[in-house]
Amino acid sequence: IRSTLDRHTILKTTLVELGRTLGLQECALWMPSRTGMNLQLSHTLNYQIQVGSTVPINLPIINEVFTSSRAIRIPYTCPLARIRPLVGRYVPPEVIALRVPLLNLSNFQINDWPDLSAKSYAIMVLILPTDSTRKWRDHELELVDVVADQVAVALSHAAILEESMRARDQLMEQNVALDLARREAEMAIHARNDFLAVMNHEMRTPMHAIIALSSLLLETELISEQRVMIETVLRSSNLLETLINDVLDLSRLEDGSLELDIRKFNLHGVFREVINLIQPITSVKKLSMSLILSPDLPLCAVGDENRLMQTILNVAGNAVKFTKEGYISIVASVAKPESSRDWRPPEFYPASTDGHFYLRVQVKDSGCGILPQDIPHLFTKFSQPRSGSNRINDGAGLGLAICRRFINTMGGHIWIESEGIDKGSIVAFIVKLGICDNPCDTTAAHQMAPQALPQPQPQPNYGSGDRIAHRPTVSFRDGGYTSSNPRYQRSI
Repeated sequence: IRSTLDRHTILKTTLVELGRTLGLQECALWMPSRTGMNLQLSHTLNYQIQVGSTVPINLPIINEVFTSSRAIRIPYTCPLARIRPLVGRYVPPEVIALRVPLLNLSNFQINDWPDLSAKSYAIMVLILPTDSTRKWRDHELELVDVVADQVAVALSHAAILEESMRARDQLMEQNVALDLARREAEMAIHARNDFLAVMNHEMRTPMHAIIALSSLLLETELISEQRVMIETVLRSSNLLETLINDVLDLSRLEDGSLELDIRKFNLHGVFREVINLIQPITSVKKLSMSLILSPDLPLCAVGDENRLMQTILNVAGNAVKFTKEGYISIVASVAKPESSRDWRPPEFYPASTDGHFYLRVQVKDSGCGILPQDIPHLFTKFSQPRSGSNRINDGAGLGLAICRRFINTMGGHIWIESEGIDKGSIVAFIVKLGICDNPCDTTAAHQMAPQALPQPQPQPNYGSGDRIAHRPTVSFRDGGYTSSNPRYQRSI
């Protein structure tokens, strides 16, 4: 019986060997049906009972067999022993039935029968010849009990083998699918890299030429209509260049190839640069612009200056963009871990470490505001809030998505607060920066500050606690605005 691990061979061998050893007229095996409500005949020795026949599982005689651990005698007229009609003279045969435990039923069921409990049973029926008065003897009953146990063990081994083979086949299919997905992903990565290479060179190079030539053209003698058209070309070119840069940044952030440029920089100078960049636009829109640096804000810090400036500029630029009248204020301070409940969102828990501090930046405006249900969508790339018709969206929906990724890369968090439409908004973020071992001296601070900005009037002290408001120093050249950082140049 246990010389093979094929379940059908096991069952057929069992019936053949029992029939030969005990001289049986018929031997049959009844298995649970798909629904578990019937027993179905699956194997017979001499096919005197039609294979596929069914009997209800709730018959009293079946329950008696299930509850007995030994073989029991059953009437030859029982549905389990109903062989083909006997002809001629015959002696009613003695019939026994015993349960066969199905230890792992789901792996050797017929016709995809369901997995029942571990206590499910099949029934083996053994019928003595009808042409003799032979009776079942005790040692034969003991033999049948032992065989039933051996069949149960053999079936469990066969089930384990079949399960392992199915698992192997499934694993092979999954490996093939994963290999195909990997190749497709590699092809997509190569296609994306080729696309980024084209954007980086073939698109940015002519875009820079358009911006430069348009800026030069604005310095010539133009009539008002021509100037309006050139300014539109320059403004559109700047927006397109910003979109290209944002797509490149987002791609590098998503594939993990963007690395932070960690170095010592003038932290106060970053905020001065941002003010210098957006102040001309606020002046045109007649908005009040203020910057407050807390007294404990270090003059210098260690981190990625460009990414920090890009984040602040993007957040502050959005505030200017969506504010028609009123004010924009920027407040920078050191976030104290011991008072984090007052300023951090519940999902962010900053970990205090030696040699680092958390910079907290808050940009508040009196603009069009945001509905609370739209706030989560603002950090999704290429997503724009659908509510609030007074919000004029002329961007691609990448700015805040990129800001959040930059901030996450710098070990921080960003969140937005707004009470609704026309009630303004507050965008705050926290980033982790390093503490300078050697604070910036005066010379270094001036070197890290914008170099091209003239000083028409005494520059206020941007030290701790100073308030910078309304008109920070900027440079104009024949009506055009210039910045020392070409990455953030914008036309007015």
